[in-house]
Amino acid sequence: MAAGARGSASMGLIRSAMALVVALIAPLVIAVSGGGATASAAFDPAAFDFWVDSAMGPIKTRVLRAADGNTDRVVYALDGMRAREDLNGWEIETTVAEAMAAANINVVMPVGGQSSFYADWNAPSSFFGIPPGTGSANTGSGVTDALSGGPGKSYRYTWESFLTNDLRWALRDRLGFNPNRNGVFGLSMGGSAALTLAAYHPDQFSFAGAFSGYLNISAPGMREAIRLAMVDAGGYNVDSMAPPWGPQWLRMDPFVFAPRLIANNTRLYISAASGLPTAQDGPNMGTANGMALEALALANTRAFQVRMATLGATNVDYSFPAYGIHAWNNWQDEAYRMLPALSANIG
Repeated sequence: MAAGARGSASMGLIRSAMALVVALIAPLVIAVSGGGATASAAFDPAAFDFWVDSAMGPIKTRVLRAADGNTDRVVYALDGMRAREDLNGWEIETTVAEAMAAANINVVMPVGGQSSFYADWNAPSSFFGIPPGTGSANTGSGVTDALSGGPGKSYRYTWESFLTNDLRWALRDRLGFNPNRNGVFGLSMGGSAALTLAAYHPDQFSFAGAFSGYLNISAPGMREAIRLAMVDAGGYNVDSMAPPWGPQWLRMDPFVFAPRLIANNTRLYISAASGLPTAQDGPNMGTANGMALEALALANTRAFQVRMATLGATNVDYSFPAYGIHAWNNWQDEAYRMLPALSANIG
């Protein structure tokens, strides 16, 4: 067999194997990657695009100014694992940004970062040593997307550096925004990332909120759950993000770095719902997946709560609603509940 034919056959076997894996775990990973009931989707014409150069190239952020025009009160809104390249999910799916702007808070919504955990990755995402660009991008299939180029594959994700350096100082220099005592919050992947950013950048973030976050990622089975979710959400490899159980992985685990959040006296708002559907969650597979995933997020969040209590934490507000699944309607409700605490602890 010619070398080219052998290469084609090997590629076909790899794609077939990945297709089988995705098919087997699809019911779980759809939930892990985020989904479920939509709150109220809208493009907000009052927000504007704010482009900043970075090691990843030009990155777009959507900014919605505070109603009273202040530049002192700023919050960053982080997306979930299925973050898109056009708009942040908080703008697409909710009216949270508008509510915060009305409360005189400047809302910063980074765009992109699918499956990134908003981290600085160890390497560009790849599988089996195959260089990026072999597959097709944005097909909706983790199999073909895994071998494509694009964000986080043609280059290394450096989202933490972008948020805490490039974007932070560009907002100060070009818009006059206060670079200190900001807030940060997010859902699912973004919730875990919000706590990470606050833990390691306490001068920038005095407040952090996590909704349905994975706050105990070193617990048994969590790395593999994240692995499967990242394959499904754009075809990313968790091993490219951080080697298993090494310092880089442990640095991302809120359960591990909990003492930092206490030492920093970061004000925290942590929530996870029961997994029981609300009246807005229809009887469909998306609801079933959202129920399963929220149960997982709840277990992680309860473990984090116990950890913080053991350490004597007094800087956390918890919310455990009796109904709610891994879906935007749940996260929108939690953001509204969080708003008074956020407003009181930034600027």
